[in-house]
Amino acid sequence: MTQFVDLSHSLDSKMSTYPGDPKFSCCPALTIEKDEVNVQSLSLGTHSGTHIDAPYHFFQDGQTVDNIMLSCCKAPVFVVDVTSKQPRERVSWADISALEDDLRDAISQGAMVLFQTGWSKYWGREAYFHHPFLDGEVARRLVDMGVQFIGIDTLSPDETHPEAQESVEMDFTVHKILLSANVVIAENLTNLEEIRHGRWVACIAPLKISGADGSPVRAFAWREL
Repeated sequence: MTQFVDLSHSLDSKMSTYPGDPKFSCCPALTIEKDEVNVQSLSLGTHSGTHIDAPYHFFQDGQTVDNIMLSCCKAPVFVVDVTSKQPRERVSWADISALEDDLRDAISQGAMVLFQTGWSKYWGREAYFHHPFLDGEVARRLVDMGVQFIGIDTLSPDETHPEAQESVEMDFTVHKILLSANVVIAENLTNLEEIRHGRWVACIAPLKISGADGSPVRAFAWREL
């Protein structure tokens, strides 16, 4: 028997969207009443909902989403619990250093590392923008261990500023460290508490969009009971 857990938020007009990104819409284009079929028109950004970032997101010569190896999008899961963190609090290496040996072992076996802040409970609310975020040292150490895929249940592994971006100096240290090492980043995951224990495998695969910097995904995990 196989148990499945959905790690994706639904795409809808009420969902949380990164400041400045395109809004989501899904509108009827054809209807059964008029055209005998239902077809809908989608408008969204490459970072809408639960999605992944490809290196091209920050680097002009970086790998685009259609060239990401599918082998790194399906992998065992190692969930790091940082739910003790408060709004806008930094997750430092000291917070997770006790897991270093376990992380190294999991990464050597090809595991994706997923950070559970618990912030997915605020999805669609103002509080979602005030999430904890990773320190650059965390990213550097995981890269040194050979990680290929990192995920988090927030808008970003870096700090998010809901204010107008023009008035705030943005810091994308974690993005730049990871993407420069060709590490794939998944954002806006959910239900990570359900896969924290036990042997889980996750699939977080992008749409094959030519030349794109990111893509929405349907992320899910499973284990054999």
